[in-house]
Amino acid sequence: MVIFQAEAQHMPDPETPHDPAEGRPDTVAHAFSVAARWTSLQSGRASTFIIAGAMIAIWAITGPLFGFSDTWQLVINTGTNIVTFLMVFLIQNTQNRDMWALHLKLDELIRVNKNARAALLDLDGLTEAEFERLQASVSKRVPDSGRFARENAAAGG
Repeated sequence: MVIFQAEAQHMPDPETPHDPAEGRPDTVAHAFSVAARWTSLQSGRASTFIIAGAMIAIWAITGPLFGFSDTWQLVINTGTNIVTFLMVFLIQNTQNRDMWALHLKLDELIRVNKNARAALLDLDGLTEAEFERLQASVSKRVPDSGRFARENAAAGG
């Protein structure tokens, strides 16, 4: 996992208990991680969706009160642009964390499976052509593994 090797240096060893007296070397990164995790959990809740929908409904209802003015429109445009801008970073952080965890779990499974190929542990730097060759190689090892791709291509998807 070439992409995640630099990040792994900053990750605490799960086997070693964390001593709070040590402090954290990068408190800003830790604070962002905690805030991103909390925001990610909150933004995925039904109640958050309902609150956002209610805010939009209130904004729409107030349109006639403000004569559907430019300022009235600017309020929703500015608010949604700010939320969208910040959510891009939140989503990227969440995806990075999820992929990192998935890669670590898969790497561990590959390491403990004596029939697995160790070469599959370091795929992040491959080109698209190399991925296609590897996919063909893996497909040959597993009977009917390309069935879904063939059916999907035949269906035009």
